[in-house]
Amino acid sequence: MKENEKGKVWLAGAGPGDAALLTVKTRELMEQADVVVYDALVSLEILSLIPEHVEMICVGKRAGNHPVPQSEINEILAKEAMKGKCVLRLKGGDPFVFGRGGEEIERLLEDRIPYEVIPGVTSAAAVPAYNGIPITHRDYTSSFHVITGHVRKGKDLSIPYEELVKLKGTLVFLMGISSLPMIVKGLLQAGMDPNTEAAVLEKGTTAKQRRVTAALEMLEERVSKAQIRTPAIIVVGKVCKLADTFAWEEARPLSGKQVLLTRPRQNISKLASILREQGAHVIEMPSIETRAIKPNTHFVQAVKAFGTRADEEWMIFTSPIGVRTFFELLKAEHLDIRTMFAASMKRQADIKIAAIGKSTAKELQVYGLVADLVPDTFCAQALGEAIEKAAEKKSAATIFRAATGSKELLPPLQRCMKEVDDVALYETGYFLHPELKEQISLCLLSGEIDAVTFTSASTVKGFVNTLGEIDYSKVKAICIGEQTALEAKQHGMDITISKEATMESLAETLFVTVQRGI
Repeated sequence: MKENEKGKVWLAGAGPGDAALLTVKTRELMEQADVVVYDALVSLEILSLIPEHVEMICVGKRAGNHPVPQSEINEILAKEAMKGKCVLRLKGGDPFVFGRGGEEIERLLEDRIPYEVIPGVTSAAAVPAYNGIPITHRDYTSSFHVITGHVRKGKDLSIPYEELVKLKGTLVFLMGISSLPMIVKGLLQAGMDPNTEAAVLEKGTTAKQRRVTAALEMLEERVSKAQIRTPAIIVVGKVCKLADTFAWEEARPLSGKQVLLTRPRQNISKLASILREQGAHVIEMPSIETRAIKPNTHFVQAVKAFGTRADEEWMIFTSPIGVRTFFELLKAEHLDIRTMFAASMKRQADIKIAAIGKSTAKELQVYGLVADLVPDTFCAQALGEAIEKAAEKKSAATIFRAATGSKELLPPLQRCMKEVDDVALYETGYFLHPELKEQISLCLLSGEIDAVTFTSASTVKGFVNTLGEIDYSKVKAICIGEQTALEAKQHGMDITISKEATMESLAETLFVTVQRGI
């Protein structure tokens, strides 16, 4: 988009917190936007899905604390769009349900800036649902009413209590926790039965959601005793009596647990999906990012030389990323696997393929290659020693891996082979949005993150490099192997090691660990 062209603004609802409640459209826009302007009510789980290249601007607001005035938010949207950017205005809940989306549109119209509105899942319906409260039920009520409990500065709370009581519907008060005493008093004075079922739902749809249910006249006392804090909504009506019977969220195995994943972003989705299906909330923190080395003269030379050096030649892979990058580079150089095998066929050399673990072997199968050797222990030293036992004398090997691969792989190979070529396919780097660094650090130190998964020593290094000096003894580290655990131990983390180097085993280990509260 040219600088003199206007950009566009999308006002999108992020829902009440659970990333699974994002709409497909909003999720797509998070990938496509140039800049995301977000509220404090947008959960860390959702913010962690925003790609590294997207600019993030926090305009967070909480009840009684408005660090960025609404008028300034309006100007930020207009200013960024006038630069020709695609701007995603990410708002908690729905932008038109007490989200002040209309005010932001009015400002965009002044400069004729194009915009779209993407509705979000409103907390008025989702939070009760996650707490087993249907806001309508034919046996209890046929209507529901959403009311703001927020008091504008310098004004009194204006709610038509008598009319609401007469409707006999479910009442949902948003942003009303600070006004709870006034709301309860107003409803009782308007004639509502003091024994009417009511509930206050805190941090609904997130890992830390809580609910307090009570008769209306006892609600304030129960909420005070439970020390309920914002964000929370108030629900009043007969349907609240169904909460304990209909509750489903807390029944999931990992409900109430929050897990941080540190894999490279392209590898996170499978593990994240497994955990979310079990009820966990997942913060994606790809502590390392991988970049294929292009152009890669060494790679091209190694591919063309393969099969010319010995009667037995080994292809060695140490990660699924290495496998994918290997074939990515073949394609980029207009080569394919036949280039490697042509020389070996002329020489009648025997080709062997080794993989560091089951996940790497499985990735090779995707491309039609079956590993001849996978060690019982999934680490570089064990891989080297297994090849040393299996290889013929004076064989040759080519290792395809990261530029910073483990040195422990080389000595066993150099003892048994006449030639070892260590080819760097990709480099690793570290990056985390500054906006997320502080939030993640605070969550770790406060115990709001129940476990952190590490799938390699590199992910541990990236995690520590990114977050800097914090108390890592509070980090419950679930590690995929001994080398990964060794790196985590150096930083004083509380360590548990998965039985196998697979995502399924890592998920199972994580499940057992957080369930026990270890």
